[in-house]
Amino acid sequence: MTEPNTFDPGPLAAIAGWPVANAAAAVVGPDGIRHVYGDVDRPYWLASVTKPLFATAVLVAIEEESLALATPAGPEGSTVEHLLSHASGLGLDGGEMAKPGRRRIYSNAAFNVLGTTLAGACDLAPATYLAEAVLGPLGMADTSLDGSPASGATSTVADLARWVGELLRPRLLAPETVTAARTVHIPGLDGLVPGYGKQSPNDWGLGFEIKGTKSPHWTAPGGDPATYGHFGRSGTFVWIDPHAELALVVLTDREFESWAKPLWPVLSEAVLAPSP
Repeated sequence: MTEPNTFDPGPLAAIAGWPVANAAAAVVGPDGIRHVYGDVDRPYWLASVTKPLFATAVLVAIEEESLALATPAGPEGSTVEHLLSHASGLGLDGGEMAKPGRRRIYSNAAFNVLGTTLAGACDLAPATYLAEAVLGPLGMADTSLDGSPASGATSTVADLARWVGELLRPRLLAPETVTAARTVHIPGLDGLVPGYGKQSPNDWGLGFEIKGTKSPHWTAPGGDPATYGHFGRSGTFVWIDPHAELALVVLTDREFESWAKPLWPVLSEAVLAPSP
């Protein structure tokens, strides 16, 4: 990682005014990091940003044909595709709340089932598979999964910049796999985005939330509807705009609450603004 003080913070300088004790961020393009704020090598708990990172490992397993989107997993009638796209019918922490494919129910339990399913298919613990299939190949030496595949990862901005760089210019995954991951799966489902209420529709890809027409939302109000990513309860978020070919990684140590709602979209809008 290049020393962070060699990067102009650009629009990320606004983070200095945020009510957080510690924060780090990076703007990433196809050519690599463009702007940096804070200590990009400081580890942060990712919370639910773990989900799309773990989904990347599931996508590798699908490419390796250890799993398929149609592999049965979870409640009767549910598949790996349902679990990845929060359409399995499982509630936040378990229990069957709906039939598979009927509602978009954000579910930590679904990702725990994915971890068990992956372990059974590959005969490796979820953390081991993630490390061998994704973290090692991408050089993410400071990232680890130490708990649930839904929320148990710790990482740094430097490592996540490598991951979003892969999503912008795939080398580990096939480009068509990344396209599938950021495409709406089981479209037309309504549901809740935690902290933002009911969304109709509540579009989701394979482990990644898709902005679509959602409002209010945690990404830039004027951002491309194709923007995809995730945010975490620990005050973390990542988004990728495939048409602008930009990604933003922001990690903080203050839990997501009302402070974040006005600040995250404003920062994201500034990142997407044309350079003067």
